[in-house]
Amino acid sequence: MAETTTSAHRHPGAGPVAEEHLPGFARRRPFALVLLVTGVIGWVASAILVLERLQLYKDPGHVTSCDINPWVSCGQVMGTWQSELFGFPNPLIGIVAFAVVITTAMTILAGARLGRWYWAGLQVGVTLGAVLVIWLWSQALFAIYILCLYCMIVWAAMIPLFLLLTVRNLAHGVIPAPPRLVRFATEWAWTLVAIAYVAVAASVFFRFFSTFTGL
Repeated sequence: MAETTTSAHRHPGAGPVAEEHLPGFARRRPFALVLLVTGVIGWVASAILVLERLQLYKDPGHVTSCDINPWVSCGQVMGTWQSELFGFPNPLIGIVAFAVVITTAMTILAGARLGRWYWAGLQVGVTLGAVLVIWLWSQALFAIYILCLYCMIVWAAMIPLFLLLTVRNLAHGVIPAPPRLVRFATEWAWTLVAIAYVAVAASVFFRFFSTFTGL
């Protein structure tokens, strides 16, 4: 799957350029490491959730490893309909999806150059995953009112995965965009990731403020 020069070395708004002019994380090997780290974290958290769900199937009285209190409890979250949105445990989606991300990372580290169509497909898949995570976040905070520790680890993996993949694809011309937008995204990519983390952490804190403070 040979990636064309124009898609692999596109500078924001300036046509084909050498990869060294791209942001550090958007270059081949650094970005493969981004995929690998986020993929492994997300996969491990998803796998633990699947194992815990299997234990609950066998023993409804099973206490999961993240049943910390009434407000941080994977077991209680797993008892809601939101935890099986498509008729099976949501973490099974993570097992498959994050495995694709890890495989992509290892393929790049092995020296392969993936085609533009592949990056576009990965963008679609990760974007759908981000939409699902946002929905699950909203349900945890405003409907279920219970946090799942391993679910939050998946959230933490999805934030840089989605944002940095999107910026990477903008920088490489996979996603067409005005040069000014591409330049902004590449220069502020890590800041956007930090803002997203702060926003999620703040939403959790203020939603559970009375719980955390006892007020």
